[in-house]
Amino acid sequence: MTSKITISDLSVRFGDAATALLALDRVSLQVAAGEFVCIVGPSGCGKTTLLRVLAGLQPAQSGSFTVQRDDSTRPLSAMVFQGAAVFPWMTVLDNVAYGLRNRQIAYVERNRIAREWIARMGLEHFSESYPHQLSGGMQQRVGLARAFAYNPEVLLMDEPFAALDAITRDAMHEQTERIWGERALTVVFVTHNVREAARLADRVVVMKPNPGRVGSESLITIPRPRTMEDPRVAEAAALLHHMLHTQEMPDD
Repeated sequence: MTSKITISDLSVRFGDAATALLALDRVSLQVAAGEFVCIVGPSGCGKTTLLRVLAGLQPAQSGSFTVQRDDSTRPLSAMVFQGAAVFPWMTVLDNVAYGLRNRQIAYVERNRIAREWIARMGLEHFSESYPHQLSGGMQQRVGLARAFAYNPEVLLMDEPFAALDAITRDAMHEQTERIWGERALTVVFVTHNVREAARLADRVVVMKPNPGRVGSESLITIPRPRTMEDPRVAEAAALLHHMLHTQEMPDD
């Protein structure tokens, strides 16, 4: 398969030279076009830092990455943050339409698209509400709707379902998987939840901490659609948990 994202010897440091913290150490990784990759690892392994570099929000001190553009009519990438990154002064409708406005989509069309995605997130009765009138989980769904409405080629997701209750999380898993297939998205998804990774991913990358490095990988070959309750998902999650524990052990 064609490589959509290529990361080569990427290193990121925080702080000045004397006290610099090495967050990522020579990370190399390829993500194929249309692949759904989950990244798991303990705190301090640089998962979110890696996403922020790919999103252009964090500079790297060495190494490089490239994201291959395949469709000039679509934005290259979008990021869904762990917290509800919504604008408090905007309604739900305006929040979801924000990226479309930046793409200079005409008012009527961007509102039509935004309302479609608001409905798909189960928020159709809240389009004129403001974020302070919504629960945290509902605000997170607004952020998801905005990213999906933006229609990028690559979607970077940083624990987007952590604040959701189990029922809503399962519904968002199904929606994300469906949209990934419909839109031929390439997804890089960070999570602490190994069962979520086994539920969603084509491939899981397990990172090592202090400093952050790629430790191991696991292909998930369970046929889709999957559920969190599937015994095969539980079995794959148990293997990932073992791999994760192994990565936390110090090197010899």
